[in-house]
Amino acid sequence: MRTYTSLVTSFRQLPLQTGPGRHRSNRRPANPHGGNDPRPGSHVTAGAEMGVSRGRWLPWCPEGPAAAIMAPPPARVFAELIPARAPSPLPVPVPAGRGGPREPSGREVHVSGNAELSAGPDRARVSLRLSSRKEAAGEARSSVSRRLEYIAHSARQRGVLEENMTVTEDFSRVENTYQMEAEVCIIFSDFGKMQNVCNLLIEKLGTSVTISPPHFYHTPEAVDTLRRQVCVAAVGNTLRKAQEVCRLFGQSLGKPLLVREEETKEWGGHIDIPLSNSPDSLTLQERIQNATAYASCRVFAVFEIKGKENRRNKLL
Repeated sequence: MRTYTSLVTSFRQLPLQTGPGRHRSNRRPANPHGGNDPRPGSHVTAGAEMGVSRGRWLPWCPEGPAAAIMAPPPARVFAELIPARAPSPLPVPVPAGRGGPREPSGREVHVSGNAELSAGPDRARVSLRLSSRKEAAGEARSSVSRRLEYIAHSARQRGVLEENMTVTEDFSRVENTYQMEAEVCIIFSDFGKMQNVCNLLIEKLGTSVTISPPHFYHTPEAVDTLRRQVCVAAVGNTLRKAQEVCRLFGQSLGKPLLVREEETKEWGGHIDIPLSNSPDSLTLQERIQNATAYASCRVFAVFEIKGKENRRNKLL
């Protein structure tokens, strides 16, 4: 609300002149009769002092204009009521990396597409265990060392790198004998080579070596590749769907205005940790199938519609 206040009070001082022979004085004697008229017997020649407030005349006062008004000076108040405006909503800041509501740019086609892909394991880990118990410590060590050298030599001949082979040894005394145990872990990226090495070692070493069933798993790089591929495949399916929709209505598909990945899912697959409850009766293909990873993706896209499809392109 806005309020305007105006106080209007003005004073004008005029000289008074009484009867003949009296001097001119600025002090006016009191009126015993009361009221606003001058005292009887006096003659006002020049005029009278007056103040204006709401059409009322006020007598002149020698003590000054303020003393002439016994009551508080009247005032006139002007008020204007203006309805308050509703406060305009403040703009909500948009977080970094996120787009706000997109304004329509004309004719558009909104489509969504899905894709689902799978990827088999790209690594296999095989563990081989050796042991020997002899009365002499040197004999126990020598027996295990010869077999370790043969295993490493056979793996290197078939393209296995040294960095993919890990050997651990444990030497202990059991009663009156010495026991030497060793374990060799070999990581294969070629499953065909893995089968050849395992078959050769079983044939040459027999029961002196124990080979555990292979554990198949995915490397982090393989999982990332699967995620990218399924997203690209979903975008491609969305693009082809938009093209078919526009062609159905005789229109031409324009540039993409928005592409958003709405949902991704992953299931199956194994990590680089052997499963303790994995049954040994599974075949090699069943183990690979159990370790296969799956991923799905749903994409939403908005494309611009140019206009009617070119007949020449349609014929092509």
